[in-house]
Amino acid sequence: MIGEFSFFGMYFPWLMITSLVAIFATRLLSKLLARVGFYRHVWHPPLFDIAMFCVVLGICITVFNLCRSFLS
Repeated sequence: MIGEFSFFGMYFPWLMITSLVAIFATRLLSKLLARVGFYRHVWHPPLFDIAMFCVVLGICITVFNLCRSFLS
């Protein structure tokens, strides 16, 4: 996952882009789980949200690496 993404001459690291995607996906997943009532069974919701963000970030990095390897 080394490299940058160029956007109008500004370079952004891939980790920043995948983190933004992971934050957005985690927020959506968290709202869905709250609506379903899943957080009633969770001991520490903020800790669960951080762990869920780490898992989603790992999935995003893996998917982006697979997409980049297929495109090159």
